[in-house]
Parts: sequence; C-alpha cells; structure tokens
Amino acid sequence: MDKAIEYLIAIDPVIDQLYNKYKKPYISTRPEGFETLCKLILEQQVSLASAKACYLRLKLFLGEITPTTISKASSEDLNANSVSRQKVIYLKALSNAILEKEIDLQTLSLKSSDEVRKELIKIKGIGNWTIDVYLMFSLHKENVIPLGDIAIKNTIKELYSCSSDEQILEVSNKWKPYRTMASFFLWHYYLEKRNRKPLVY
Repeated sequence: MDKAIEYLIAIDPVIDQLYNKYKKPYISTRPEGFETLCKLILEQQVSLASAKACYLRLKLFLGEITPTTISKASSEDLNANSVSRQKVIYLKALSNAILEKEIDLQTLSLKSSDEVRKELIKIKGIGNWTIDVYLMFSLHKENVIPLGDIAIKNTIKELYSCSSDEQILEVSNKWKPYRTMASFFLWHYYLEKRNRKPLVY
C-alpha cells in the first residue's frame, strides 16, 4: 500500500494534493466468495444504502445467503423481498453456475485479473463493474480501475478537466501499475467532498 501511494504522489500532482489534504484513503475489504458477489449484484445501479437494505431483508428471509438457498427460493419470493426481477435472474445465474461447477470461486485468487474476468463475465448479470470491484476489494489486485463507476468517472472529469472517455482512459493509464490505489483516492475525495462516510455491511 505505501509503495503504491509513494509512486502515485510522485508522478501525479493531483493525487499528491489529495494525499496532502486527506492523507491515506479509506480502504475497505470484502471477503472472497458468493455472498460478496451477491452484494455486488444488488449494488448495481442503485445506492449502497438501498442495496444494503435489500441485502439485509433477503438474508432475514433466507436465513443465510448461499447458492442453494438462492437457487431453491422462488422468483416470486425473492421479488417480494426487494430483489428486482432482473437481479433475481442474475442471482440465480450465479448460484446455478456454482452448483453446476461451472465456476469455482475459491480458485479465483490464484488467477490473474484477466483470467478472473474471463471466468466471471460468462455469468449473466456479472459485468465489468462488478468484476472490477471484486478484483479490487476481494482479490486485492493492484492495477484495476472501474471506469464504469459513476463516482470514479465524474471525479476524473472534475479533477483532470476531462470530457471524453478517451481522455479519462488516458489519465487512468498513467497510474499503472497502481490504478487500484488511485481509485481509492478518487472514491475518498468523492465522499469527503460530499461529507459522506463509506458504507460497510
């Protein structure tokens, strides 16, 4: 972590300013596995507070969130517990992929980011944003930036006066091989500016 920070503040005056103002960014971790991926699916395109409420209601209903409990639950029951129809499809697709041994989540930590992406992207409902966040918070890969994340994208636009996707990508490429830490700086700034705290559940 310290090595990544030292590198970034040395090459990027903007991140140097963020570090001088806020010091080290807040970094949370999430356990590897099925339940974290379920949370990420629930978090797609909604606020974290909304996703948390949905997750807690779902866990209360199921008792525990596992591939088996999700697979056995009816779509109607999952809908009745705040899961949208589309996300029911995604949760069941993930559950079935595990139960049918199409993917082994326990082996992902042994693989490269590209290998993990190739495996997870096959599952309906798991796109690049979900994979990026899983790589960062659960598998602790150092060179990931979730450019599909609105907060990340808008913060780069603001701090680096970017307007196009090409410019955003060009800025982010300068942070290699520590784009994950750069992302943590951007999220930290985004929350601090809005006087918000990270939501952990």
